Amino acid sequence: MERDVDWFLQTGSGARFDWGPVGAQRLAADVACLVVVDVLSFTTSVTVAVESGTRVFPYPWRDDSAAEFASRRGARLAVGRRMATPASPWSLSPAALRRAPSTPRLVLPSPNGSSIAAAAGESPVAAGCLRNATAVGRWLARHGYGTPDRPVAVIASGERWPDGSLRPALEDLLGAGAVLAALRKHFDATLSPEAAAAAACFEATPDVVTAVAASASGRELDGGGFADDVAVATELDVSTTVPVLTDGAFTAAA
Repeated sequence: MERDVDWFLQTGSGARFDWGPVGAQRLAADVACLVVVDVLSFTTSVTVAVESGTRVFPYPWRDDSAAEFASRRGARLAVGRRMATPASPWSLSPAALRRAPSTPRLVLPSPNGSSIAAAAGESPVAAGCLRNATAVGRWLARHGYGTPDRPVAVIASGERWPDGSLRPALEDLLGAGAVLAALRKHFDATLSPEAAAAAACFEATPDVVTAVAASASGRELDGGGFADDVAVATELDVSTTVPVLTDGAFTAAA
């Protein structure tokens, strides 16, 4: 490894922060655990589904291969927000997932969230969001993640510009910051400057719910008729469920 690459790995810090699939790929090889945060909506949807007892299989592509992947696993396939039907009510909308009948297995396609989860390789992957940030922080602390010997990377998923480049998203910065702030509260974690700044952003935001609703992503969903998704995603710390990727699917940590 070239020496200057170490600079971007935030080495020496127990808790680290970066953005998107590329950030996850760069940090994953140097950490013991990875937390993916995609507030609107991958990790919020994962949390809602896992709370109901569903095993959630992440999948990185929203194409015909997703249906084949779901079929091989005997799972239902979540579709796009506007594609849900009475016969197939499971979608990428966390509000719709809450209303849909519980299903034992669900495939949740998400180019960003699934790619970030896949980047971790053999390391544990947890799904964090605003709904379960404190629970994730406690889970990390209980397992000793957050020291230079057992570092954790918290990855804000972000969104995409029309040209495919990463668009940093406020809701994911706040969600990642909430996880990092909770970890620091419950464990003597050594945060990198990047992680400390994310935690400080969350702690300094006086009204996280309003901030997310008024953000670019929140306004986009509201304008598209999905304000309920924003409302579900901003139910702060209502969940004690920590979804952890096990045998290819997110299930509730013990």
